[in-house]
Order: sequence, then C-alpha cells, then structure tokens
Amino acid sequence: MTYDPTEAASVLHAKRQRRERVTPLPPAIAPKTEAEGAAVQRALARQTGAEPPGGFKIGATARRMQAYLGLSGPVAGFMAIGGMHASGATLRFGDFVHPGVECELAVRLARRLPPGPCTMEQAADAVGDLFTAIEIVENRYGDLAELGTPTLVADQMFHAAAVVGDPGATDWRELDVAALPGRITVDGQVRGEGVGADLLGHPLNSLVWLAGSSVAAAFDGLQPGQVILLGSVTPPIWLTGPASVTVEFPPLPPVQVRLT
Repeated sequence: MTYDPTEAASVLHAKRQRRERVTPLPPAIAPKTEAEGAAVQRALARQTGAEPPGGFKIGATARRMQAYLGLSGPVAGFMAIGGMHASGATLRFGDFVHPGVECELAVRLARRLPPGPCTMEQAADAVGDLFTAIEIVENRYGDLAELGTPTLVADQMFHAAAVVGDPGATDWRELDVAALPGRITVDGQVRGEGVGADLLGHPLNSLVWLAGSSVAAAFDGLQPGQVILLGSVTPPIWLTGPASVTVEFPPLPPVQVRLT
C-alpha cells in the first residue's frame, strides 16, 4: 500500500498552530522511513503555503551535533520564505516555542541541483554566494529516540526561522571555507565556537549530502535562488528570554538578530 503523508502533515501542522509538543504520531499515519518523513514534509509545505520553499536547513552535520541529538547522520528540512529574514531583523521572542539559536554557514544557489548523487564539483558549481546565518530553532520535542527520525524529518528538524547575512565583496571561491572560524555571541557573551570543517569535513559536503537526500527528492531537487543552511558548528544556544545574537565567520560579514 502506498503511504499517504497528508494526515500526518495535518496533525503536525495543527500541533504547531496550537504550540503543542510533538509526540509520536499514531502508528497508522506515522512515517516509517526517512523517505516517508520527507513526503510528509512536502505535504506540510503545501498545507502551510510554503511551496516552493525559500530553501532548506541541514541539521546534525557536525559530529557533536549528531551526538547532542542522538542521530547517526544529517537531517534536512524546508524553510518557508516567510520565515527568512535579513541580518539586523527584530523578531518577537514570544512568537517562538522554547527557542534556540545556531551558528551557521549558508549558500544561495545560482543553479539547480537535481535530486540524486552529487559531486563536490557539481555542488560548488551550483553555489552563487556564501554567507553567515543564524537559524532559530524550537525545542518542541521530548525523547527524540521515542519520536523517531522519520517524524523528526517530517517536522522540519527543529526549524523555526532563519536570519541570513550578506555575502560581502569577497569571492567565496578565494576562501578556505573549511578553515573559516565560527563564533556565536549572545548579549555580548561568546557562547560557542567552531570551524567550517566541523560540517561533514567541509561545508560543501553538506550540500552534496542534501542533493542526494530523500528531502531533495521529495521537493524535486534544489532550485536557483534557494538558500541552504549548511549546518551549525556549535550546539544550539537555548534562550530563556529576549536577546541579541551575533554570528561571525570572518572575513564574511557578521549576521545579527534581536529577539525582543
């Protein structure tokens, strides 16, 4: 029997609207594989008016993030255009449920990447810009092992919003992207540091992985203009109240957001 993702997407959408914790879905509708989870994610994008998406986030690309989340590999989720903001944005803290912030590198695609196997060269050729980003995540989960990876995929892997920086004047191809040092500061205090190579050995390996993922397949590939968050080089910094957040990967311009 072919899996129908519609009901699972409706349940997840309703939980999000009611700001409820995501618990294991009923067995009759729960996705059992990551591919079924990706199908639910696509159905969720349709139901929320987020199709086509503005891009995708990739989570758990760093080993310490995989260990932190108890995952064996990366997980991806779509990003709605309405949830993407420019650096310097001011957002309402109360609009998010148990929010956290992450220290990200991101790219904007200049060319389409079809779903399926992808080489580093093909990934690099598709990239237009490289820039710094902040992902705002929400902790609406309990025991992730109980929830299961397919449902985590279906629910966009913690994603809530993204704040994207400016690529600046430097041609990213002139940079040693793997060596870029990342730092996240909250209210002027450094809360985490990492390096580009923490993301699967090289940040573009994240894009290679995404192109071949079940999520890319579900959304018919990655399209020009889409923004891809390549992963956080630090674990999430969970916020307890309003805060000002800055992420830096010099020499790229920093990115900032205020949660009030």
